Amino acid sequence: MRAEGRMSFGVEEEYLVVDPASREVRPYGAQVAALAARRLGRERVGDEISRFQVEARTSPHTRLADLADDINAMRGAVADAARERGLTVVSSGAPVLGEVRPLPLTRGPRYAESLAAFRALDDEQCAAACHVHVGIADRATALEVSNRLRPWLPVLVSLTANSPYWAGRWTGYASWRTLSWARWPVAGPPPYFDSVAHFDELLGHLHAAGAVMDQGGLYWDVRPSAHVPTLEIRVADAQTTAGETVMYAALVRALALTELRAVHAGEPVVNPAPEVLRAAYWRAARDGLRGHGLDARTRRLEPAPVLAERLYAHVRPALRDNGDDAWFRAAWARLRAHGTGAERQRAAHRGGNRLEDTVDALAGCFRDAG
Repeated sequence: MRAEGRMSFGVEEEYLVVDPASREVRPYGAQVAALAARRLGRERVGDEISRFQVEARTSPHTRLADLADDINAMRGAVADAARERGLTVVSSGAPVLGEVRPLPLTRGPRYAESLAAFRALDDEQCAAACHVHVGIADRATALEVSNRLRPWLPVLVSLTANSPYWAGRWTGYASWRTLSWARWPVAGPPPYFDSVAHFDELLGHLHAAGAVMDQGGLYWDVRPSAHVPTLEIRVADAQTTAGETVMYAALVRALALTELRAVHAGEPVVNPAPEVLRAAYWRAARDGLRGHGLDARTRRLEPAPVLAERLYAHVRPALRDNGDDAWFRAAWARLRAHGTGAERQRAAHRGGNRLEDTVDALAGCFRDAG
């Protein structure tokens, strides 16, 4: 999945369906998806585990501008479909308002099997993410890149934090979705894999234990796709605007390319202990980009913006080689000036002390390209 010398990439986004009057989530994801599919095609949009959600997918691209156009069109189609039903959609890692328990599950044998296996864990899985696929066809190489991505994943958590509220309550975290997912038996940062055989053996053990239904149930934040020749990076909350999704996708592709080059060069791998990585995740989910973060490579606590700038410096050569550097520099400046989605959700709430204002702010910028 490479063309013109550039690594291909694509995006999957999950949106929440909201009543524009009450601002609460509503279980009409399947209906909105069906309408949006008239424009996008059934292969591009569908439902998710909860009926509050819609999932939409881009095609694979090699040029950032083409991916941006695809995301803008995708969001436009879903927003128009929601409006046709008298609803709206927002892109947030968790529902700001609405009763979400027990979760209204989408009908189908897979979700019924999930409920039977995981029980109350399914009750709060009204969580929306942004997944980026990068084209790495060889499984062994994809797993080597996964190993090298691990120390950077907490920084990506802090940069993409966009779920400070959960069903009417401030959680105290910038990314509550990250903590919510951490309760699952196979979630969060992936293990360090010695080989493809190690991956397959571990998958077999997890399946035998009932911890996953199949490879699609590996909810690690990095995993080789079971269906397409890609490595899937799943660490981010759903991003508020189309522009933020594009920025995040550009960053992930640059990071994957940087680590792919390190694989080919035979550079040493930093392999943080799982306990350190878990602690770094927790701190990143709590503080976002405004507090401190634990550098999983050095085990030092540092200001989160310092860690973010370190990541930017690490991937800048790849951004430049992809032709994305100038665009990304401007997007990065906007992020640093205006804050993450979590910070802006909090600011909207503080303005009038009403969570309805937060939902309105999310809905109002859903299509924003900047």
